[in-house]
Amino acid sequence: MIVSMIQLIFEIPDVDNIKEKRRIIRSVKDKLQHRFHLSAAEVDLQDSLSFAQIGGALVSNSKVFGESVLQKALVMIEDEIPVRIQDVSIYSEEF
Repeated sequence: MIVSMIQLIFEIPDVDNIKEKRRIIRSVKDKLQHRFHLSAAEVDLQDSLSFAQIGGALVSNSKVFGESVLQKALVMIEDEIPVRIQDVSIYSEEF
């Protein structure tokens, strides 16, 4: 069993309140879950108004497949979500 994981830290520009931040984060998580069948959650930076950290995971039988899905998810976020990505890590582990 291979677990492929992605961790994203991104800046959310022009956010004035926590409600806007939560709306954008929910949009990112929903798209990751529905389009790519990832488990996704906000994992850190909850206290920051302009930054967020999201983690996602996918279980498969292939490291290549899992990491390619995560790369596609990253491209989707870059293209469709109004955020500035600060840091990304994608990796897989075998269990």
